[in-house]
Amino acid sequence: MTVYHWLVLAFVPLLAHGGRVQLANLTLPSTAAAHQQAVVDLFSTSYEAYQEYAWGHDDLLPVNKSYVDGRNGWGASIADALGTMWLMGFHDWFEEAVNHVATVDFSVSQTNDTVSLFETTIRYVGGFLSAYELSGKQYDVLVQKAEQVAQQMAYAWIGDDAIPYGYINFTNHIPTFATTNIAEAGTLTMEWNRLSLYTNNDTYRQLAEKSCATHDPYSNPTPLPGMPGQTIDPSTGYSVDSYVTWGGGSDSFFEYLIKYARLTNTDDNSYADAWLTAVNTSVADLIRTSTVGNWVYLADYDDQILHVGSHLGCFAGGNWILGGKLTNNDTIVDIGLKLTDACWNTYASTATGIGPEEFAYISSDGSYTSGPAPTTAQTQFYDQHGFYITLADYILRPEVLESNFYAWRVTGDTKYLDNAASAIQSFQKYLPTTVGYTGINDVNNVTSTKINDMESFWFAEVLKYLYLTFDDPSNISLDDYVFNTECHPFEAPSAKNVYGSGPAS
Repeated sequence: MTVYHWLVLAFVPLLAHGGRVQLANLTLPSTAAAHQQAVVDLFSTSYEAYQEYAWGHDDLLPVNKSYVDGRNGWGASIADALGTMWLMGFHDWFEEAVNHVATVDFSVSQTNDTVSLFETTIRYVGGFLSAYELSGKQYDVLVQKAEQVAQQMAYAWIGDDAIPYGYINFTNHIPTFATTNIAEAGTLTMEWNRLSLYTNNDTYRQLAEKSCATHDPYSNPTPLPGMPGQTIDPSTGYSVDSYVTWGGGSDSFFEYLIKYARLTNTDDNSYADAWLTAVNTSVADLIRTSTVGNWVYLADYDDQILHVGSHLGCFAGGNWILGGKLTNNDTIVDIGLKLTDACWNTYASTATGIGPEEFAYISSDGSYTSGPAPTTAQTQFYDQHGFYITLADYILRPEVLESNFYAWRVTGDTKYLDNAASAIQSFQKYLPTTVGYTGINDVNNVTSTKINDMESFWFAEVLKYLYLTFDDPSNISLDDYVFNTECHPFEAPSAKNVYGSGPAS
């Protein structure tokens, strides 16, 4: 078992010297322009189909040319596409989209559904405020609409409780009294901080910051040092399970700790410290290496190690690359690059060249996943590729290409451009359907059936990360912007000299 115990020493003390994230003088090869144009074509084909068959609704159903309203019917695809279309130069479409947003009443759900605090924050609040910045802060209605929906979501906090409930009824302002998870509660700081900045109402920032895990409600004993259990009871502030993961349900909670420190240059060192503690613990307790291929992965933990991985969890490579640069820690960057390469291997190993939703590994200390033992076919696949597929669908997720983007911008290694170009070719070949593009049910089957949903994050994340991978690196530089978890970039101040509470040296 490779546990990287020797690496832990690199994280003591908890200090960080701010520095440049992107590689200096990074330049693109001559082939980049053609790849970038291919991404623009993917976007335009997708958005034109949305305009024709689903305009104003949340997602296009591209197989049967219909639509679905899974995000309260406010036009999630418009919110998620705004920043991408501005960057690509579709300014007429942007004007049309902003004009539509101006007509929508975000104080009332357009469907009978409750409103997700997390999903609405990262898509609508984040999408509108990022687009406001990208477009030169000339469309005030984007701030107004972000505040309109946030005013209603503020009812998710009850009394003096620090942790908000995850869902709220906009009609009666009553939340759904149920447990939430640390990602839902801890992924608000960036968006609500920007909202306070542009509305001059500090209440939004205060609410989001008190819900973040660096504060008292999350300082209860944790299953692993600095890594709380995933499920939390807002009425008590206590975790109610011991499941630890960098995957879904916990992912963006850890992601935002270092990003919020960078976005705000806050003097509160607890954010950077908490992120470094989680990374330190992960290196000590969760990092594993596959017995085939020596792929480095972050296992899950639930009173014992679970040798599982997920497309969602593949954001961690990029997050560790970013955080490692911000904390001037090459060891963290190196592990982030290894995590990124392992996640890309899940793409490179399938028949379509696209990665699966969930997968598993075998390490020298075991192969327990809490699920069934691998089948003969899965074992044979593992023996070839160093992982095996446990859930084979692809729903247009971005995380592998997200980390690949960070790896390119930080190292300048053109293998990451090759990866992105390969993904574009696979998307062009396997994702087209009746109109637009859609997910597939089996990434290891070139004749897979299609999933009838063009998710809004296809516009916000997949196509934006790919576009920026082949764009001038000085555009949306990682030294000037911080991305929210939906790939909506926010303007960041110049980096501080020190992040974290350790003494400068």
